[in-house]
Amino acid sequence: MSRREDLEKIVFKDGSDNNIKAEKLIDEIIFLEEQMQYYRGLPQIKVNPNNPEQQKATPASKLYKEALQQYNNSLRLL
Repeated sequence: MSRREDLEKIVFKDGSDNNIKAEKLIDEIIFLEEQMQYYRGLPQIKVNPNNPEQQKATPASKLYKEALQQYNNSLRLL
């Protein structure tokens, strides 16, 4: 079963007609899941080679955090 089918099964479990807003939200959730999977594969922390105690978040970690917030908000709406 695809992720789309899983989400539709949860959203439309009462047998109601497909709602256009819910369909768009499902598309957005699937997109965000794919984006977060990609961001997880990228380095999240940059370490100073001269001083390993100095660490800094990478742009990928910031993008992941933003996508995660959007994802959580979308799930709440759904």
